[in-house]
Amino acid sequence: MDVLGYLQLVRRHWWIVLVTLMAALGVAAAVTVRTAPQYRASVTFFVTTPSQGVSDAYQGGLFLQQRVKSYADLLASDRLAQSVVAEAPLGLTADQVQRQLTTNTEAGTVLLRATFTDTDQARALKTTEALAAKFVELVQKVETPPDGKAPPIKLEVVSGPRVTSAPVSPQPARNLTIGALLGLLLGSALAVLRGMADVRLRDAAGLQRVTGSPLLGEIPFDANAKSAPLIVGDAANSPRAEAVRKLRTNLRFVDVHEPARVIAVTSALQGEGKTTMACNTAIALAEAGWRVLLIDADLRRPKVAEYLGLDGGVGLTDVLVGDVQVGDVVQRWGDKSLLVLPSGATPPNPSELLGSKAMADLLVALRESADIVVIDTAPLLAVTDGVVVAVQADGALLVTQQGRTSRSQVAAAARALHSVSVRLLGCVLNMAKVAKADAYQYEAYKVVLPPAAPSVPTDRAGVARRGGHAAGRDRTQELTRLSR
Repeated sequence: MDVLGYLQLVRRHWWIVLVTLMAALGVAAAVTVRTAPQYRASVTFFVTTPSQGVSDAYQGGLFLQQRVKSYADLLASDRLAQSVVAEAPLGLTADQVQRQLTTNTEAGTVLLRATFTDTDQARALKTTEALAAKFVELVQKVETPPDGKAPPIKLEVVSGPRVTSAPVSPQPARNLTIGALLGLLLGSALAVLRGMADVRLRDAAGLQRVTGSPLLGEIPFDANAKSAPLIVGDAANSPRAEAVRKLRTNLRFVDVHEPARVIAVTSALQGEGKTTMACNTAIALAEAGWRVLLIDADLRRPKVAEYLGLDGGVGLTDVLVGDVQVGDVVQRWGDKSLLVLPSGATPPNPSELLGSKAMADLLVALRESADIVVIDTAPLLAVTDGVVVAVQADGALLVTQQGRTSRSQVAAAARALHSVSVRLLGCVLNMAKVAKADAYQYEAYKVVLPPAAPSVPTDRAGVARRGGHAAGRDRTQELTRLSR
């Protein structure tokens, strides 16, 4: 995966980064609040020795630089700490003085600096003053020769003791900055790991890679689709309806040399929106003037008749067993050239019935009676019904819901079709999260209709209720044509 892929994972799981960032800032703020203020007192010593001439001065400088390194250890010694504690009651032990004291030397110089850090500003200054006095005395004792002559080393205080006026720690700005950086790094890492562990299909490009077929449609998520699944009425002017119309166009031009007239609509799993897609695709094709026949071949869980507001008690299964003629059970929907063949009664052997010669003969007859036949089939991974129907069609349309189906499940569904030489026309990403800019473009260019005339009473599917004799004549003409 390249850098762009990692950035996309971080963007997709931005909430992980945000939560981690807020948690890190909270921890940094809590540490800052709970940390006691620290004050720092310091003193600087200068080490010298009497010298004669340039040569002596050079050799003496080297001698002193080596000596200063020993003084740094002497400054942090037990002997000095104990003498400081014994000099005045500071409320500290010798061990505490040693832990809170730091020493450092500057390379190439004879300067020695001692720094004492404490939560009490006054105590830090007093301790440093005592350290400075006791250290000068200790060096004189150590460097004084046994004969009582003057020591060859002279130690002077050249800076301090002095204490900072403001606490040197905690530093809120620094702590929060470090917390924010750590939070961003940790959140980004968790987002990438979460994205790499997520095997669900999240985008159209991934769907095309897994199926090896073109993307014919990307249907945006619509919160109103659950209560109004069909692209009729107010939903006809929605981005979802426009996406279905784009799917209609792509279906008609997916292969101009061998157009698909019988299309099986299926999915890998149940609940991905294949039935809604089949109904809306049939409606969109009928709106364009095509003579469309919609067949509900999902005999185990039929939904087409329910969505369209039709009677599904008698239908495909009754035709296949020879109880009725197809022209007697086909129903016209709306005022468009859309006919619907419901599923009928649920049979005990759906797969055998759909794979029978009667089903093959029926599709041959219906192919001649309609421009396009759309078949809603069962999910591919649940049962074999979908594959049985797809084999008899000109091609299959695979519907996948974004963020629900895993890549392996979609790949298995595609393999199920390819294994029996089913022509996979393309795939559709359903309930997709589209960019806001695309939605704005549609809102800017959608058709604004004039105020509608008084509406005609409609049934549950939005179909106008016409007079019984007129509706009966129209339906009789359609059924007679299909029965031939």
